[in-house]
Amino acid sequence: MRIIKRSGTEVAFDITKIVAAVEKANKEVVETDRLTTEQIKEIAKKVTLTCSSMDRTFSVEEIQDLVENEIMASQAFQVARKYITYRYTRALVRKANSTDEQILSLIECNNEEVKQENSNKNPIVNSVQRDYMAGEVSKDITKRFLLPEKIVKAHEEGIIHFHDSDYFAQHMHNCCLINLEDMLQNGTVISETMIDRPKSFSTACNIATQSIAQIASSQYGGQSITLSHLAPFVDVSRKKYLKMVREEFNAAGLPLDDSQIASIAELRVREEIKRGVQMIQYQVITLMTTNGQAPFVTVLMYLDEVPEGRTRDDLALVIEEMLTQRILGVKNEKGIYITPAFPKLIYVLEEDNVREGTKYWPLTQLAAKCTAKRMVPDYISEKIMKKLKKGDCYPCMGCRSFLTPDRFTEAGIGNIANAKNYIPGQHKYYGRFNQGVVTLNLVDVACSSDGDMERFWKILDERLQLCYEALMCRHNRLKGTPSDVAPILWQHGALARLKRGETIDKLLYNGYSTISLGYAGLCECTRYMTGFSHTNPEATPFAMEVMQRLNDACNQWKEETNIDFSIYGTPLESTTYKFAKCLQKRFGKIEGVTDKNYITNSYHVHVTEEIDAFDKLSFEAKFQELSPGGAVSYVEVPNMQNNIDAVLAVMQHIYDNIMYAELNTKSDYCQRCDYDGEIQIVSDKEGKLVWRCPNCGNTDEDTMNVARRTCGYIGTQFWNQGRTQEIRERVLHL
Repeated sequence: MRIIKRSGTEVAFDITKIVAAVEKANKEVVETDRLTTEQIKEIAKKVTLTCSSMDRTFSVEEIQDLVENEIMASQAFQVARKYITYRYTRALVRKANSTDEQILSLIECNNEEVKQENSNKNPIVNSVQRDYMAGEVSKDITKRFLLPEKIVKAHEEGIIHFHDSDYFAQHMHNCCLINLEDMLQNGTVISETMIDRPKSFSTACNIATQSIAQIASSQYGGQSITLSHLAPFVDVSRKKYLKMVREEFNAAGLPLDDSQIASIAELRVREEIKRGVQMIQYQVITLMTTNGQAPFVTVLMYLDEVPEGRTRDDLALVIEEMLTQRILGVKNEKGIYITPAFPKLIYVLEEDNVREGTKYWPLTQLAAKCTAKRMVPDYISEKIMKKLKKGDCYPCMGCRSFLTPDRFTEAGIGNIANAKNYIPGQHKYYGRFNQGVVTLNLVDVACSSDGDMERFWKILDERLQLCYEALMCRHNRLKGTPSDVAPILWQHGALARLKRGETIDKLLYNGYSTISLGYAGLCECTRYMTGFSHTNPEATPFAMEVMQRLNDACNQWKEETNIDFSIYGTPLESTTYKFAKCLQKRFGKIEGVTDKNYITNSYHVHVTEEIDAFDKLSFEAKFQELSPGGAVSYVEVPNMQNNIDAVLAVMQHIYDNIMYAELNTKSDYCQRCDYDGEIQIVSDKEGKLVWRCPNCGNTDEDTMNVARRTCGYIGTQFWNQGRTQEIRERVLHL
């Protein structure tokens, strides 16, 4: 059994330290109030038993809470007082400088919590350590100076989660849709260097990737671009090659007719598309941002986003190449092709590509092959999205956060971002962004109500008010931010073209940006309050009512503030473990509710629940509709590379039933024995979950490549114990 120290270092559990701590407090009281030696040993044994029975690693603070409770249970109140006083005194000392131990453990790579906090950041790398060190300072400043005490307390107790507090000290926003069209067509500035409109497709791809890296360093969330903004530059290259081929052959005295010239030029265009797409893929993977990871970027593939004709056909060529290269993958250090985490790909299912016989059906077949091999692309149904988003179809910002439908255009507010590609009366999405997220732990609301329905709704309203106050802290932190803090975002077209010194305030209202109320654990919340899973027809109405209550709150806040609050199905990458630990600490283990080391993402069906893929997507669709600020559904599938027809059937079901969904396959590789099947999760001798190659027994994470989609995007750096348990317990839906 192991414990996590305050510094984050994981060490072996030592019962003698509990005995020593109690003995120290015991000696501070008069003899008549003291515990006996046997009583002290019994306290230590009970604490040890509790820790071992919870099937997870306890922190020092949690263990000290248990010790305190056991001393009180022994009615040794004077000893308990001394023990509590000692803890309080030490806490005051630590509060004076609360970041030293964490930072030192980061430098020495001993901080187990941070090592698995982000599944796409390697904590050994200097740039990642530097980002985490800065993050520890930011979290400390945020906790002590920037946030109200009640919000900090609620965050620490797992009642809410105040996301990305490691970036809160700076005036940074969350995620965005890049207005790449404006940057490419009208020029931009990168690192104080003027970038003119590119003269070829490959140059446009290069500018795009350089912009992506700069943008990723100026915000803390994901960003999305669309291939539609790159597609017009294919014809720019085509015209260049037509001229070049004609001149080259004329100079060589080799006359060619127009059709021959066009044929040769087209070959060169195809080769340039290949180079440009390869540039996007490899630069996104190999570029490192200031936070020590590859840019979190999503690439949209949406045919109907450009006019029918040459541009749409060129876009189809780019999409085809993007899918072909992604199927191949990228080489690891051994030269073996593996699945990369980024860029995340989204393919829009439309009337002219979703059925056999439609014009772009071959592209959809290729997308299905790519999903079966590499887990991407994910899929947006144009039909369903247009129903839910007032006739519009557009990508999420990163993995799942969606903008609210454009409302400032109808309000006649105009081009508040000063975009050079603004078209009056046309809905605008690229250039918009998200201000931040605060997540509500619905399971805690349920458990706090003790099953009393009237009390549940009262507590929910109180917690929603707390979330509102926390979200307004995020909003107010951005108010007054000068455009100079991130010129590429606010001055040079990525999000706006504001003047130097001008604040971004006008972009925080009227729906230009959104702010997200996240939620977690609807499944467990429903089970506690009704006794059933939310998939049970008797319990579904309650779950829907909870979701509606969240939406009603956001609508009310929007009316009061003119800020677009929106319901967001939180990814819960590492927070799932934090919430689970907090719930167990507050309420113990409740079967089906708090007995796991994770809680369920957003509205999802519990990972252990047997349900057919098609039924799961149809069921979750109605909850996705009530998560307008973002959500993604998934189905867990086996190796589908030899069953592409089944993948296509799922894709067609997505098109007809749900706005945004994905298929979770597996893509692993063991560097020790060259095994390329599924790496398994097992328990080691101490009960810790570890990854093991079923072929050679290798458990060294540094010598295996594991890729899993855990919360809307693919992770490749492994996960904490809670998320690892969730991955192990997933059932197949197909």
